[in-house]
Amino acid sequence: MPAGQALQIDPLILSQSRTTFSFLVLFLVLVVRRGWKKLKVPSADFGRIVLLGVLGVAASNYFYYLAIQKTNVATAIILQYTAPILVLLYMLARGRQKATLRRVSAVALAVVGSALAIGVVGAGGFRLNPVGVLAAMLAAVSFSFYNIAGHNILARYDRWIVLLYTTFSAGAFWLVVNPPWKLAAHYSAQAWGFLLVFAVVSVLAPFSLYFAGLQHLEPTRAIVVSCLEPVFSIIIAAIALGEGMRPVQVLGMVVVLAAIVLVQLPDAVVEPIE
Repeated sequence: MPAGQALQIDPLILSQSRTTFSFLVLFLVLVVRRGWKKLKVPSADFGRIVLLGVLGVAASNYFYYLAIQKTNVATAIILQYTAPILVLLYMLARGRQKATLRRVSAVALAVVGSALAIGVVGAGGFRLNPVGVLAAMLAAVSFSFYNIAGHNILARYDRWIVLLYTTFSAGAFWLVVNPPWKLAAHYSAQAWGFLLVFAVVSVLAPFSLYFAGLQHLEPTRAIVVSCLEPVFSIIIAAIALGEGMRPVQVLGMVVVLAAIVLVQLPDAVVEPIE
């Protein structure tokens, strides 16, 4: 399948298949390795994890792919990566963090660096579309939500259990929105095979690692570190596809790395902003 064909698949199908296939694969693995009785969670926390799956994982995936479809990759990514600002504002509003110069600077550098790295300046740039821009901003809100809510839940549960129930709830939500009989005949066996592999590579592997990070990092630090995604995308494209890197992109990558180092410094290094 050509590399670009994934984006020709409807965003809803792409989001639905990622979470559904991921749940099925992970469920089979965990049942075999642990037994189904060890996969239970209390009902109160089950509800919280369901919200994390629907409002976090399902929503962020769908709105992100819709934003790409309506605008372009650069626009979708940079608008989604305003999420560090949203997370920081939430943490400040709840009194869970202080507006230190270090923390505010790190978030600002992460957003600016991501914009430069992904190519907002120069080739590519913004492609504005009302639906696409709104979708990208909703993706940012959803991404922020699952960083904050996910950190709280992962403090109490194994990340594989959290991932199992978030993919289950996201997949169940999409089955209600888009029942299987509406989509079974729309794609070839080759396309469904691609979607299965895509689910494992783009959900199970990265989400399990990201959830592991959220267990140890508070939300602001975790979401700033997540800005490495466009950096690695550029590096992989350069190595695997031979794509060149423009100086402004290299500058953006350096700025993102500086933001990640800065946000990890102890809070006592600088004083709060007056």
